[in-house]
Amino acid sequence: MGSTGAMSSATTQGGKVDSELACPVSPVVDIVFSRWTTPILWTLHEFGRQRFVELQRNIRTITPKVLTQRLRQMERDGLVVRTYHPEVPPRVEYEISELGRSLAPIFAHLADWSAENLRKVERARQEFDTADEQASALR
Repeated sequence: MGSTGAMSSATTQGGKVDSELACPVSPVVDIVFSRWTTPILWTLHEFGRQRFVELQRNIRTITPKVLTQRLRQMERDGLVVRTYHPEVPPRVEYEISELGRSLAPIFAHLADWSAENLRKVERARQEFDTADEQASALR
C-alpha cells in the first residue's frame, strides 16, 4: 500500500513485515469498517440522535447484544456520543460525534466507488466462478 521505503521500514529484524507499519490505515479500517460500525454511523448520520430501540429498528438486522457492544466500542473510540437523561424511566440517546461525522466524506467516496464499480466486481466474480467451474469439470 505504501512506497518501498515504507515497506522496508516496516520490516522487523526477523525479516517479517509489521502489518500496522506496512499499511498505516489498518487500525482505521479495524475501527471504522468492522461489521456493524458502518451501518450504525450511517444511520446516526442520516437520522440524527436516536434512542437504542430506534437505532435497532432502523438497522433491522442487528441484535440488541451486538448493538450494545458496538455502541460501547464506538463511544470509547469517540465516534458516538451517549447522553443519559436521569428521568423516570431513564432515557439514553446516541448521536454521531464530530469525529464520527468527519468520516462522512470517506463514506460518500465509498458510495461513489460502489456505484461505479460493484457491477465490475460482480462481473469479475462471475467470470472467475465460470472459469473455476470449467477447470473443475476438466479434472
